[in-house]
This record gives sequence, C-alpha cells and structure tokens, in this order.
Amino acid sequence: MSEHLERLLEKEDKFNAFIKKYPEKARESEKSSGRLAGKVLATKSCINVDGYLTSCASKTLDNYIAPYDATVVSKIKKEGGIILGMANMDEFACGATGESSHYGPTENPAAPGRVSGGSSSGSAAAVSAGYVDMALGSDTGGSIRNPACYCGVVGFKPTYGFVSRYGLCDMAMSLDQIGPIARTVGDAALLLDVIAGHDLRDATSLYAPNDFSKNLNTNLKGRKLGYAKEFDDLIADEGIRKNIHESLDKLKDGGAKIVDVTLPSLAKAVPTYYLNVYVEFFSATRKYDGRRYGHKIEENCGEEVLRRIMLGSYISQAEWQGKFYRKALQARSVIRSELMSALKDVDVLVGPVVPKPPHKLKEKISDPRVNYAYDVFTVVANLAGVPAGSVPSGKVGGIPNGLHVLGKPLEDQKVLDVMAGFEAIA
Repeated sequence: MSEHLERLLEKEDKFNAFIKKYPEKARESEKSSGRLAGKVLATKSCINVDGYLTSCASKTLDNYIAPYDATVVSKIKKEGGIILGMANMDEFACGATGESSHYGPTENPAAPGRVSGGSSSGSAAAVSAGYVDMALGSDTGGSIRNPACYCGVVGFKPTYGFVSRYGLCDMAMSLDQIGPIARTVGDAALLLDVIAGHDLRDATSLYAPNDFSKNLNTNLKGRKLGYAKEFDDLIADEGIRKNIHESLDKLKDGGAKIVDVTLPSLAKAVPTYYLNVYVEFFSATRKYDGRRYGHKIEENCGEEVLRRIMLGSYISQAEWQGKFYRKALQARSVIRSELMSALKDVDVLVGPVVPKPPHKLKEKISDPRVNYAYDVFTVVANLAGVPAGSVPSGKVGGIPNGLHVLGKPLEDQKVLDVMAGFEAIA
C-alpha cells in the first residue's frame, strides 16, 4: 500500500465533496503500472462505476448501484487509476452552484463559506482540497469549467465526441461532454490522454489523439489570442474584469498578441442554451419512471430538476415547438457561426469563465435566472461543440478566478498549450 494512497484515504471530507467513498475498493484496485498508476481520482456521480452508488446526487437514484463501468472509467482502471468515490454534484447536473444535491451542498475549499460552482461541484472541490489527484466531471454548459474556476483548479471540456459518453447519465446529450479536473494543466492533459478516443458504444464519439500531455507547448510567442468586447459588457464584477485584463497583459508579456474580435449574439447564449437543455433533459428523464430502477423522478426530485422537466414538457408540445425550440435551434446555429467567425484568424479566444464571484452558502436566491447567469461565458463552447478550459488566473477578493480559453473544433491541443503557457507565467 503506497503512503500517498493511504494519506488520501485518511483525509476527512470537510467540504461534502463526496457522496460516498469506497476506501476498501480503492485499496484493492491499486496497481503499480499504467499511465495513472498511483493516481487517486473522484468520479462525478452521474458517471457509472461498477459497484458504486451512481445516484446523480438525487433521491430518485439513491439506491442505484451501477452494474457496469462507463468507458472512461474502464480506461482509467486499465491505466492504474484508483477511483476513491463518487463526487457530489448538482442533482442530475441541473445547477451552476453545487447546492441542489440531495446530499447537501458542496462547500468551496478555496473560499470557505461559499459555493463551489457546479454542476461538477464535488469533483472540483475534491481536487482543490487535496482529497484526490484528479477527477472526472461532465460539462453541459460550463459544469467543469465553472467549479474549476471557483475552486482554483484546472478544468477542461474537450471537443464534443473526443471522449465517450457511454455510461454517462445524460443531462442534454447534444451538449454533454466528460472531461478532466486537476491541479495542473499537465495532469488534466494526462487524464485526457487516457479517456479520449473512439468508442463503438457511443455513436457520437470521434477518433481523438492520446498524446496531449506529451505534446504540451508552453511557448506563447507568436500566438494570436482573440478577446471579444462583449466579454467586458457582460462581466458583472469589477474585480473579475480587472483580473482578466491583467491576465491579458501577462499573455502579451509572454509574447502573445491580443486581437479584438466580436460575438454579437453572446447575450442570447444563455436563453438559447436553456431552451435546448429543457427539451433534451425532459427526454433524458423519461427513463426514470421507477419501474426498472430507482424512484419516479417527478415525485422525488428537487425544485430545479422539476422546473426543467416541466418546461421541457411544455415546449416539446407540437403547438409550442415552433415558437420556442425550433427558434432556439436556429439561434444555436447563429451562435456557432459567430464563434467560428471569431476564431477564424486567431489561435484561440481568451476571456472570463464567470461574470461574478460565487455567492455565499445558504444565501437565498429566489430567481433562478440569477444562477443561470453564471453560464453566460461558458455555454457557447457547448452550443458549438468546441474545446474550452479554465486555468487559474489569481484571486479576486480572496476568491480564485480563472481564465477561459476556447478553440476551434478538434484543436484541443492548441487550447491546452495556451492554458499551459498561461499557467507558466501567471
């Protein structure tokens, strides 16, 4: 038994990062070989791990023990990775703060007393607190990057299809992507090496490289980085605005060139995203009827989950599809086209991950649109299927902040390179 593993197993979970830990299974699975040998991981509770409680942080699935491994989990085990347990999350990934879990909210280890971000709250918190070396999250509209930003760690959403979704409990299948959370860009790239690649069991998966970590290039000299003026218009906190512009200055000092670009429809991204999500989430939840496993979702879910089911049911009806859903699909196409245009003559876009700091735990927020606003900068990557990541950019008022890096489809290496280059000079 390695001392490293034993130290992690003994740590007390002070931040409610885990729904359930499996220390004995972790000890039994330790291997001495493989790219992840000796690495301890947390897995978001919507990714199936054979024999582990895979509840999606819900009462609906609070008795569901997964009978198989997701493809990403199988790959991690094959490379010697140790799955310590199932990380907390927003219920069924519906949230941006980590507060909607049936098992209670996740506290931010890097900013105690505040939310950790979501929906991959426990995954980011577990890495930030030092409970694990790295973690798996899923990202539908920023659910990896948002908590990574607030918890002061690295989070990366790959190009849609680069990582198999087989074994992931869908929130919105055309937007979801599994990705890594780690303390460094190098570790995030290493985990991506392991989990990326084509999977016959996922019809949307692509043939992806598996040498991201080996090819990391931190040299920023000559890089052209786009920055949209709309970012400044939508940042709600002056401290975050200052932090991002200081980050741009660091990038320029490192040899990069900042190029002005425009994203005219950025303000429409959040409503476009949620109209797509409502319909896809409603469809995804029809299997949670309590007949084969778990309990009927409508009778056991929280407020936000029920809201999304009801709205999805409503706008899926034939008489409303044209007014809401089809227009959202058209807007999604426009947003993707504008993003591709902004990326045309630059290597990547850089900007803020979030518009405001994380609020305090137990702070009453009655209007759900306030929480939806956390997603304004991140959802565009999911709507377009492009790679994007968050890398720590310092602190604002003692709370971690992150720099957002977005790239063209299939150019995940370039995004990771810029993230690593910024990490080296930040």
